[in-house]
Amino acid sequence: MDGLRRYGHYGRPVLVFPSEGGGARDFEYHGMVDAVGPLLADGRVKLYCVDSFDAESWSAAHLPLSERAARHTEFERWILEHVVPHIGADSGGATEIMTVGCSMGAFHAVNFALKHADRFPLAMGMSGNYDPAAWRGWGDRDDTLYFNTPVDYVANYHGDHLDWLRERLSVLLVCGQGRWEDTTGALESTKRLAGLLAHKGLRHELDLWGHDVPHDWPSWRAQFAHHLPRFC
Repeated sequence: MDGLRRYGHYGRPVLVFPSEGGGARDFEYHGMVDAVGPLLADGRVKLYCVDSFDAESWSAAHLPLSERAARHTEFERWILEHVVPHIGADSGGATEIMTVGCSMGAFHAVNFALKHADRFPLAMGMSGNYDPAAWRGWGDRDDTLYFNTPVDYVANYHGDHLDWLRERLSVLLVCGQGRWEDTTGALESTKRLAGLLAHKGLRHELDLWGHDVPHDWPSWRAQFAHHLPRFC
């Protein structure tokens, strides 16, 4: 399938989002696939890595946030209407998929799970910023932007939907406290989202690594290798 790479032959399906502007091969190029090699070899997990659409959406700083959000919906449709069915057909009809991502990929992993927990009941975000307005945002806010801003819509969860999410969803938020985790806004945003999830009684974990753990691929390799075996 164009725009998607699979690693592994059997096991839990995991949908992987690359860092900002990245491609489907990024997890291979940066050693993330090798970091969980034993899980792949043992048939415990299959990674489905997708191309990003960030350059046309969230990273297009010349566009107002509302237009970036509207463009993101094209990516969302592609994931839901094409990637998810492909993964299901390739995984014996599996209907539950874990999501994983780093940096802007963490935003995607967590946002998809929060919005579509029927398909993605488990998410792991590493070094994410969960407020698109932080990405050189400007312009008016609209409903499309709101419903793609986890730190906004989680704060307003209530009623039957919140009760369902409490039973259905689990979110793991991981972030270092070293270089670039502050300047990217990842550390502050990760803690903020964790606080909102806690306030709403949603299952989540906040795992903050040390002040010597920066916002980079070596950190994410270690975090990925540390946490993924728990879920596969």
